[in-house]
Amino acid sequence: MPDQSLSTRQLMLNKVPEVTAYFWIIKILCTTVGESFADYINETLGFGLTNTTVVFSAALVVALVVQFRLNRYVPSVYWLCVVLISVVGTLLTDNLTDGQGVPLWISTTVFSVLLAVVFSLWYARERTLSIHTIVTTPRESWYWLTVLVTFALGTAAGDWTLELTGWSPGQSVLLPLGLILAVLAAWRLGAGPVLCFWLAYILTRPLGANIGDYLASSKSEGGVGLGTLGTSVVFLGTILATVIFLTVTDRDRTEAVRPHEHQPAMAEDEA
Repeated sequence: MPDQSLSTRQLMLNKVPEVTAYFWIIKILCTTVGESFADYINETLGFGLTNTTVVFSAALVVALVVQFRLNRYVPSVYWLCVVLISVVGTLLTDNLTDGQGVPLWISTTVFSVLLAVVFSLWYARERTLSIHTIVTTPRESWYWLTVLVTFALGTAAGDWTLELTGWSPGQSVLLPLGLILAVLAAWRLGAGPVLCFWLAYILTRPLGANIGDYLASSKSEGGVGLGTLGTSVVFLGTILATVIFLTVTDRDRTEAVRPHEHQPAMAEDEA
């Protein structure tokens, strides 16, 4: 159940969307863009890892400033932040791996510990990890910090898995997909919804990245051959169309759901 102490006004000011099928679809699309678009700017255009990181980090800061100044959930601004944070999260790991030569197992370990620390501090300060209580600036700050770390962790863990297995782009999609289905089954069987939500949130990062690699890789490498630009354009267009749909229909607004009916997928109550 949601926090019954929150007033109707506070529920209307929740800064994140309802967790529906649309949420997960756009989240996976964003992670794919984070992988393919970062690769396109960095490698195909030859912008360089450092310059690409600076540009997208600056864009993320601007988007987050706009997001924090809003007093309610606005689909276009929220999902722009997610797209940009997916790119920056990818670049954080890429900078450690390609720029500093840090092994992926170390990056995965460091980001795992960092995520545990962030969750611990967030809960210690706010007594909840539920995304349905993002109604204050501190809680929103913890939320976006957590999202950033999950993207960096998902990138490192996904790349490390590929390094260990040597799987083709198509095969690499199956592991995170299977793990997400396992989390879904656990949630259906009564596992904690907040825990299941954040596990699925982390796992969608390698799933989206592997889908992006599969679509962008050449057919000789076992991919579809769309290239990083083609993949980015297709997914950005799909994200835009879905966000426009949600903006018009309000399908993912938490305030549109009465408190006693509030049962979103895998994130429905307090930790």
